[in-house]
Amino acid sequence: MEWNDHIRLWNHASIKVLDVRHNRMKLGEELQSYRLPASGFVYTTTGSANVRLDGQPYRAERFHVLHGGKGMCLDIDVTEEDFDYYLIFYKALIPHPCRQEILSLMETNSPFHMQYGFAPQHPISLFRIVNVMAQEWQVSHALERFHVNTLFYQFVYDVFHQLQKQGIHTTKPDLAAQALRYIHDHYMEPITLDQLAQTLNYSAKNLSKVFKKVTGHSLIDYVIQVRIHNAKELMKNTSATIQEIAESVGYSDRLYFTRIFKKYAGISPGSFKDGLKESKSGANRLYRSSRLSIVPGRLQRYNVNRYDNHYQYKGENHLPMYKGLKLSMAATLLFCFALFMSACSTGALNTNTTTVESKVTSKGEIAPSNKSEAVAQTRVITTIKGDIEIPAHPERIVVDLYLGSFIALNVKPIGTPELNLKNPYFAEALTGVENIGEYESVSLEKIVDLQPDLIVTGNEAAYEQYSKIAPTIVVPFGELKNTHEELTYFGKLLGKEAEAEAWLADYDQRIAAAKAKVESVIPSDAVFSVMQDWGGNTGVFGDNFGRGGQAVYQALGLKPPTQVAEQLMKEQIVEVSGEKLSDFAGDYIILTSDTLTVADLKTEPIWKLLDAVKNDRVYIWGKERSWYFDPIATLSQTEELAAWLAGEKKD
Repeated sequence: MEWNDHIRLWNHASIKVLDVRHNRMKLGEELQSYRLPASGFVYTTTGSANVRLDGQPYRAERFHVLHGGKGMCLDIDVTEEDFDYYLIFYKALIPHPCRQEILSLMETNSPFHMQYGFAPQHPISLFRIVNVMAQEWQVSHALERFHVNTLFYQFVYDVFHQLQKQGIHTTKPDLAAQALRYIHDHYMEPITLDQLAQTLNYSAKNLSKVFKKVTGHSLIDYVIQVRIHNAKELMKNTSATIQEIAESVGYSDRLYFTRIFKKYAGISPGSFKDGLKESKSGANRLYRSSRLSIVPGRLQRYNVNRYDNHYQYKGENHLPMYKGLKLSMAATLLFCFALFMSACSTGALNTNTTTVESKVTSKGEIAPSNKSEAVAQTRVITTIKGDIEIPAHPERIVVDLYLGSFIALNVKPIGTPELNLKNPYFAEALTGVENIGEYESVSLEKIVDLQPDLIVTGNEAAYEQYSKIAPTIVVPFGELKNTHEELTYFGKLLGKEAEAEAWLADYDQRIAAAKAKVESVIPSDAVFSVMQDWGGNTGVFGDNFGRGGQAVYQALGLKPPTQVAEQLMKEQIVEVSGEKLSDFAGDYIILTSDTLTVADLKTEPIWKLLDAVKNDRVYIWGKERSWYFDPIATLSQTEELAAWLAGEKKD
């Protein structure tokens, strides 16, 4: 950068000193990865140390000046006792209005972000200024603070004068390298483009452009890749649960983590964990490798060398991504034994029975059959996996995603995932039902031990393993669009059409009453938001992923904010930062949080500005009630929210 441009921007800027600190370090002490909270100078006065600013090494003997921009990392290794240095932080703004050429120059070559270091030829004059600044700063009165600002200009003038005389060159910071370092250090925390741009003191537009040019990925996509990579490493090297791993890489919501993991890795985290277990136990089966849609063939990442002022782009092989799972030896023996016993009993059974083909399509329609229905022992069901022969009257059923429909139809399974057993809306109906593990990583050995005669799942990836244990019906999540489709389908599948019809009649009557209650008190043009607190960011949900979405948008027929409605219903889950929260906030907010209260929201800098918060139109409930979205939960949630909106139930 030309010195004339450098000085020109300093002349146009409004400068304010933010802090002046005097620090002393002993031999052997270290300062590691201290991120500068603002642009600033480091002025060393006594002793010596190895100093790195964003990885750029400097040998700082007594009297050394360094300058760095906001967000840069400072490292100090003391090599001599009593290493003294001063930190002077400042903020520089270009007042508006101003000429476009100044704005353009500031955008591309801001001197307040520049990095440089040198040993001044006349250090005593600088020391006197800095020493007085530090003393005056401690007084903390208005006049002394004004004096500090005037002294700072004198200090900067002397620095520039000596820089020019010595011919020292400034270095434009590597914005992409700064962003990458920050991501790898803080991936477990909420990160958004706007927040990171503010941290590094750049515009979000410029950061996004530079990052995409250097890495080939958008910033948020890269953050997700780093999180998924670290999640895989934790699965490889620890016995942590999926929930614990999700939280450790920045996702408080396990279901959202599962969705993101599967999107980027091509496999669910549970299947990935089980694949690693089988790999370690010596299974020799090869599984298909996943392919990220944005990374061709090899997972690309940046590695930072602590002593280099740049990032090196390196390829790293994928961890094996497993589409299917092999049964463990114990499960295999149990499975073979079950087959043997089944074969023995079938030999006698088949002498007097007839198989009847009664096809049920994925929409619950029964296809015509040309065979005799004299003695019906099995039926053939048409599914996405082809025609599946199942018992005509299954008695030992394992079910995961659709448990609520089974309970509504008075069909009690013998096994279900752990999360289902915690469902508060029908927990009392699950006495004696066995826990088969987490939804994404169930115990195959446990299922074999239960000897089911039918498995019903929403996990398409698990079909290959499940079908080796018992006839398996796969209904992928989202294929059954609403409560009516779901109950009707399973009513026909289980031969419970009358029960399904009766349950839906009661459901419709109660939903109609809830809607009428809401319509009598809520303006017709009111819009609603379904959200979950994720710490720094907020998850916003559509009509098909729980948190009350089914109750609000499907059952009650309420509408999301118009400007984001299409995005919400398409993506179903959108993660938004604080600065974007108002775009997604409706007149009413249904919020999932285990820690916040409405009173808390009224003190939060961003939340308190929302109309829903100002007008006490926020309903807060815990995830133990909002996460579930089966028909029984949806009905209860609908009535609960209707009572709140009608003023019958207070948060």
